[in-house]
Amino acid sequence: MIRYLLNVLRNIRATGLYFLFGILLSALFQRYVPQDLVVRVFGGNEAWGVLMAATIGVPLYACGGGTIPLLQQWLWDGMSMGSAAAFMITGPATKITNLGALKIIMGWKRFVLYLIYVMLYSLLCGMAVNIL
Repeated sequence: MIRYLLNVLRNIRATGLYFLFGILLSALFQRYVPQDLVVRVFGGNEAWGVLMAATIGVPLYACGGGTIPLLQQWLWDGMSMGSAAAFMITGPATKITNLGALKIIMGWKRFVLYLIYVMLYSLLCGMAVNIL
C-alpha cells in the first residue's frame, strides 16, 4: 500500500502541473474566447477546422490529462469531433521531448518528413471522424 501511495504521489508530481495548466486554459477559453469564434475556427465538417486543430495541437499539447478539460470546453462550444481527434493525434506525436529525440536520431530531412506525415495523418483521421 505504501508503494502504491508513493507511486500515486510521484505521478501527481509529474503530471499535476500540466493538468492544472489544462484546467486554467479551459477556464480562460471559456471566459474570454467567444463561442462563435470556436465554431468558426474548429466547427463544422470542414477540412479547415481539422487542419487548425491539428496545427494548434503542436504547441498547446502538454499531457493527455491536461488537454481533456480544454477539449471538453471546445467541444461544448461547437468544435467538431474530427477537429478534436486531429488535436489529440498531433499533440502526443509532437511533444517537445519526442521531437527533440526524433530530430537527433533522424536528421533534419526525415524529421521534416515526419512532421508532414503527422499533420497529413491527423488531417485525414479528423476528416474521417467528421464523415462518420
